[in-house]
Amino acid sequence: MKLLFDLLNNNYIFNFLNMIEIYTDGSCLKNPDGPGGWAFCYIPKNKEEKVIIVRDGEKSTTNNRMELTAIIEALRFIGEEKDKNEYKIYTDSQLCINCATGVWKRNKNLDLWKLYDQYSKGKKIEFEWVKGHNGNKYNELVDQEAYKEAKKVEKI
Repeated sequence: MKLLFDLLNNNYIFNFLNMIEIYTDGSCLKNPDGPGGWAFCYIPKNKEEKVIIVRDGEKSTTNNRMELTAIIEALRFIGEEKDKNEYKIYTDSQLCINCATGVWKRNKNLDLWKLYDQYSKGKKIEFEWVKGHNGNKYNELVDQEAYKEAKKVEKI
């Protein structure tokens, strides 16, 4: 994983009182089984703190796996402990939102859904769908970072 911006000089104690926003996205250059990347952007409610962007990729994957991996990695970044924060996760993946909230049955990527359940346990999470490639600053940012990571993995 590449940490592009740091918060409080690598002090990752999250004790913010308000809802924390997280934007996630995944990318796959050749779907399925092509190089892919994921990224998330962690936006603390305290606007004086820096935004954090984390990204990584895989050599052979699918777009849906990368979308879900971005959410899982954001939850892992937050930590496994129960906390008093509330999180709003923005994603352009209807599949992730509907499967995470129980609207749709999870049929594929069950290994990742198991991790999602593990890292989301005890957290207050609200999902919001954001239309991709529609000018949303942070959605565009994570889209670009996920794509860059996919291109980087492609060259390896």
